[in-house]
Amino acid sequence: MTDETSDKPMARVRPKEEFNFFQDQRVRSAFYQILTAGIFAWLIWYLVSNTAHNLEVRGMNTGFGFVNSSAGFDTDFKLIDYTPGVGTYGRIFVIGILNTLLVSFFAIILSTILGFFIGVLRLSNNWLVSKVALAYVEIFRNIPLLIQIVFWYIGVFSLLPVVKKTIDISLGTEMLLLNNRGLYMATPILGSLFWLTPIALALAISGVIFLRRKAHKIQDTTGMQIKTLLPSLALIILLPGITFLATGMPLSWDMPVLDGFNFVGGTSVPPAFLALLVALSIYHAAQIAEAVRAGILSVNIGQSEAALSIGLKSSRVMSMVVIPQAMPAIVPPMISNWMNTVKNSSLGIAIGYSEVVSLFMQTALNQAGYAVEMVGMTMAFYMFVSLTISFFLNIYNKRVQLVER
Repeated sequence: MTDETSDKPMARVRPKEEFNFFQDQRVRSAFYQILTAGIFAWLIWYLVSNTAHNLEVRGMNTGFGFVNSSAGFDTDFKLIDYTPGVGTYGRIFVIGILNTLLVSFFAIILSTILGFFIGVLRLSNNWLVSKVALAYVEIFRNIPLLIQIVFWYIGVFSLLPVVKKTIDISLGTEMLLLNNRGLYMATPILGSLFWLTPIALALAISGVIFLRRKAHKIQDTTGMQIKTLLPSLALIILLPGITFLATGMPLSWDMPVLDGFNFVGGTSVPPAFLALLVALSIYHAAQIAEAVRAGILSVNIGQSEAALSIGLKSSRVMSMVVIPQAMPAIVPPMISNWMNTVKNSSLGIAIGYSEVVSLFMQTALNQAGYAVEMVGMTMAFYMFVSLTISFFLNIYNKRVQLVER
């Protein structure tokens, strides 16, 4: 008889590993991380303690108690109530933040819309259209933003007609008036039942989303395209409109009226806001246009040819086939552009716009003298806004990446 165990392969015996505290890779990795964190913490402690000591030696105040101290100056543009000598530096900080976010919000919207439009025109088959778009991008992208801001403020809005020769840009309704002192707008006064109209609008938007999702589902399963534009417009216009009429039109307007040497009533926007908004929108639109053009070119041309071959129009090919596939390439640079829009709004200090740097880091700092704290609070605000924009757009970027795959 043969030994059955002799045919089986011999099992390999691994040598016993001896644990060496100083040679183990995991120990070294943890040690270097702890050492790096300790050095970083020590540097922060050293900088903070050294700065506090130097400020104390020079007799300069420290701490954040100034936030509740009254500020003795006023601002020409504010979104919340503030009284000089009563309002605090903390309220000045909030006013500056709101002014910064306001101009940044509108600049982001306008620059994104204009940037997409110009980016698509850059790839137009029409020679004149593409060259005009190219000229726009090259001119506004290569001129420093600060120069553009000063140009719009001094060369455009400061040269508008005087108050007595105000331009009515609302086609005779006198709801939008423009002169060298700014833009004057009629302010809506809401009635007691007006809240029903926004609810109706929200329901209409929900209905539009439902219709579009249903149309997409039908198209995915059957290939049949269902037009939703007219039903969507009808739903958005009719439902809030009927609600507004049924509640007795609970809306009136506070109109700007010329009284002496200036307009009273309504809402006024200073020229500095308008100049900063236009400059930010035009400059960053040129940046976004190049990102859009690069994203569209990253899509294989075979995708467009295949879509055209099944009978889709060029506009439908761009909106339904090319743009959705280009979004993963467009979103990352657009994140940087949006963050830069918020940060570049600080250049409004050059024309006297009451943003957070001008109000808090300049005027308030000159009065209160808490330089380190005020600069730190301003830096923290910009960092928070940038990280927030990056966070939400990164979520959207992951969604479009998954859709593409």
